[in-house]
Amino acid sequence: MPEITPRLFGVVIVSVAFIALTIAITAGAFKSLDLQVAQAMHSAWQPSLHPLFQVIAELGGLELTTVLMVGLLVFLWQGGFGSDALVVLVFFAAQGFELFYKSNLFHPGPPRSISQTDGPSLSELLTSHIGGNSFPSGHMMRAVIAYGLLAFVVRRLSLSPIVRSLAAPAAIVIVVLVAFDRLYLDVHWESDVIGGLLLGAIALLAGTVWLDRPRKADN
Repeated sequence: MPEITPRLFGVVIVSVAFIALTIAITAGAFKSLDLQVAQAMHSAWQPSLHPLFQVIAELGGLELTTVLMVGLLVFLWQGGFGSDALVVLVFFAAQGFELFYKSNLFHPGPPRSISQTDGPSLSELLTSHIGGNSFPSGHMMRAVIAYGLLAFVVRRLSLSPIVRSLAAPAAIVIVVLVAFDRLYLDVHWESDVIGGLLLGAIALLAGTVWLDRPRKADN
């Protein structure tokens, strides 16, 4: 049985870090750094690269990540891992937590004077009705959970050693791309991206704990 105790401690530690980040943001501790990063990205923006980064944005969009999680649920269910399929609930729970935060924590996103047009997503419609608050980044959170869970399952179940070895690096590359995309398009502050990363990590760790939970011995 894989050791899950370190991951349980990880959930606690990352949760504390997320709470500490929330307190710091509320106190305005990140305002200066957020603005510096946003201005640097605005200066580096190139019109010719805009379509590319809009495509990258879709990797963390609500539509694609939801499809991936539903696909994971079906795959596990049909493969005889019925209870394991429930792991996708961490994705939807985190999504609800993100909306709760954006509804209650006053933290407007970067001004339109520096932000660029984001990739089209239903999440834009959802967040537009809750005051324009931007903490935490939903794209970042969804990318960490969706691609992290997929990589974890692939490493456990794939019959190909090459596929297993590439699963985690591929997930990391996608997460890094989405993080840079959020900053490059100036649709999120740097603190929003960190918040999305932490919230996603909490859900991902919890999900892997569920997948590696102790099983009852067969009679």
